[in-house]
Amino acid sequence: MKNPWSGLKNIPHNIWMLSAATLINRAGTMVLPFIALYSVEVMKVSIAESGMVIASFGIGALISAPFAGQLSDKIGSLRLMEISLFSSGTFLFFYSIVSDFTTFLILSFFWAVISESFRPASMSFISNEISTERRKTAFALNRLAINLGMSIGPVAGGILSTINFSLLFYIDGSTSLAAGLFLVFSRMKAHHKENLEKETTLETGLIPSVSVLNNKIFLYFLFALIPVDIVFFQHIGALPLFVVGNLGFTKSIFGIVMGINTIMVILIEVPLNDAMRNWKNWKSLSLGSVLAGIGFGILMFTTELHLLILSVIVWTFGEMILFPSASDYVAEISPPGKRGEYMGYFQMTFSTSLILGPLLGTKVLEDSGSVILWGGTFVFGIISALMMVKLRGQKKIA
Repeated sequence: MKNPWSGLKNIPHNIWMLSAATLINRAGTMVLPFIALYSVEVMKVSIAESGMVIASFGIGALISAPFAGQLSDKIGSLRLMEISLFSSGTFLFFYSIVSDFTTFLILSFFWAVISESFRPASMSFISNEISTERRKTAFALNRLAINLGMSIGPVAGGILSTINFSLLFYIDGSTSLAAGLFLVFSRMKAHHKENLEKETTLETGLIPSVSVLNNKIFLYFLFALIPVDIVFFQHIGALPLFVVGNLGFTKSIFGIVMGINTIMVILIEVPLNDAMRNWKNWKSLSLGSVLAGIGFGILMFTTELHLLILSVIVWTFGEMILFPSASDYVAEISPPGKRGEYMGYFQMTFSTSLILGPLLGTKVLEDSGSVILWGGTFVFGIISALMMVKLRGQKKIA
């Protein structure tokens, strides 16, 4: 029987090093998950005002993504990642001593600009460092590092917050600096230029100078992705309110059920994407969107725990299939010399959905009820799936 993890043998050393740095950085992710609570308990602002901090961070991430991507193309993705990690780590130490709330809001915006520039740079780096047939597996490995880290950071942050909230800023900043140092001392040699030359020679119909705004197929893909992104972000928006408030389960039960998502991503996503590496991306994107719609749509009929668990399992499979395929599709459709820019615009869809998804979901749940909400998520998933099908047979540049 074939080892389901055997595909990792073909992942280049550089991507393993990037994944290790990502794990170090994400294992210290403590400030953002607790920043609203910090605003209420330490800065003594209202709950509504604390939401402005998240919004400020989201706007910073949204605006900075394409510029960070362009900068990545100009100075190199590896260098931008190092700058982002060192700057963000240093910034967090000073961020913790701010007591004026208006200043804190402004700094939250700039923190997002600095820290979120890591994302498009890392995705561009992966795109340029691996062959096409293993790229989907590489993106899944990177998501594995993110999820492993996120299973550590918030838990540790919850413990540290009971001792001293300032510790969250210090540990988060320290892990960012540690990840930056790891990248520096790992002495990775980027193969971007030589791989770019190969791709430019081998790929037909690829126009390295084309801009994002002139690539109609890429813009279509971004719009196709937003509905299903909005569906997925209900897991931090309407879903916890529905499970606790409507179904009557405890917060601990909700946490345990959501733990199924984390465990599945850690154990299954990499082997699953390696097994699907030869699938056309439009098929994976369509299937992932359908599973997301069905998974959240199941909640229309959910009153018992087993259906809630089934819902999480189904949309988690959608997540594991959709997101690595989406990253791979962007790498496939983007000109090699502009991958950072394309990844930046791609990242904007997540920032947009992070702002819109929880806002829309909670509003519909409150005003129209759970059946309309979860029925709507099913429809949104199907809309994205049908739009993804139209990517079949499309040329890379239009």
